[in-house]
Amino acid sequence: MKNIGIITSGGDCGGLNGVIKGAALSALNKGMTAWIIPNGYAGLYNLVDLKSITELTRERIAAIDVFMAGSEAGNSRVKVSKIKDDKKYDRIKDGLKKFNLDALVIAGGDDTGSVVVDLSAQGIACVHAPKTMDLDLMPYSVGGDSTINRIAEQVRDLHTTGRTHNRILVMEVFGRYAGHTAFRGGVAADADAILIPEIPVDFDVLYKHVKALFIKRIEESDVFAGTVMIVVAEGLRDSSGNELVDMNSQPDSFGHRKLIGAGTYVVKQLQDRIKADPEIKEFMKRTGQFVEGVYETPEVRDLRPGHLVRCGFATPVDANFGLEVGAAAVELISQGTFGVTVVSFQDGKIEYMDVADAIKQRFVSPEDVALYESLGTSFGRLPVKAKVETVKVTGRPSRVY
Repeated sequence: MKNIGIITSGGDCGGLNGVIKGAALSALNKGMTAWIIPNGYAGLYNLVDLKSITELTRERIAAIDVFMAGSEAGNSRVKVSKIKDDKKYDRIKDGLKKFNLDALVIAGGDDTGSVVVDLSAQGIACVHAPKTMDLDLMPYSVGGDSTINRIAEQVRDLHTTGRTHNRILVMEVFGRYAGHTAFRGGVAADADAILIPEIPVDFDVLYKHVKALFIKRIEESDVFAGTVMIVVAEGLRDSSGNELVDMNSQPDSFGHRKLIGAGTYVVKQLQDRIKADPEIKEFMKRTGQFVEGVYETPEVRDLRPGHLVRCGFATPVDANFGLEVGAAAVELISQGTFGVTVVSFQDGKIEYMDVADAIKQRFVSPEDVALYESLGTSFGRLPVKAKVETVKVTGRPSRVY
């Protein structure tokens, strides 16, 4: 193995530049050369047509900052098996041959990993570095901590505008099928309610919780000011368990349709209950807020930071983890181990697993939800008592989030 191509695929996030830098520096240390294949799988498919690709010399590597989010290699959402070209795999192999690339380090999430499985089956040597801000692959993946920090910061900061205007605020964040980032980010920012795909929401229960907190805070304030913060994962399902998607939208190459707005859905559910609640008018009068025909009920507002939760800067956790798994991927390549996902590289030990197993989705633990319900956070249902067992471990426990 002399030449290694590096690909980042799927969504951007913090830590990807760490993967690139860790893989490239590790390759140089082993006498190999690393090259960037630009723009994800689209770039891999079109590699044969490119005139040149960028060699990651020490000078070029030095220009890549691990503390920056995003990817120096660029990303794209392309599923190779869906490309309408019967000779697509031969085309990819011809591109690799053109630039003498012996193996690939590919950073991405479950969709990206499914393509790694596909490429491996075609005899293309590659190793998968786990990347997903959704944190739904394994105990930890590149991007999760950066996103959780961004969510927590934004929810924390929104308290000032919420309290100033006595509003109930609903912030919708990424995490299509799993609620890890909404869960952890919301908990870290003292959100009053966190709504995730794993827990069907009873909006009557949610409304009772929100109403009680909102009224208590404002009535106990000497200036009649208060707010309630709700964090909702974009993949929230309706009361029938259906995903909130725009069925008129065109699915992407991985079959995902655009979501129609879980935050907006939650706002409507709360507004409908507020308007139908006779106690709200009396509360508004008691606190000096009621104005006939102008301001009769509290405002419920939603906002969606969108890509702001995945851009900007990588946290130290993601910078470190990115460097580790990038270096580990090259180490595995040098040993002839392919078609696997790096789990961790700590204490001189690389843990890895088959990609097909790594991309099986990991959801928020019901026991974790029950724990935080016991601490006062609402998940839109009647609290469930947490089941707790104690387990003594030996050796070093795996990194978990």
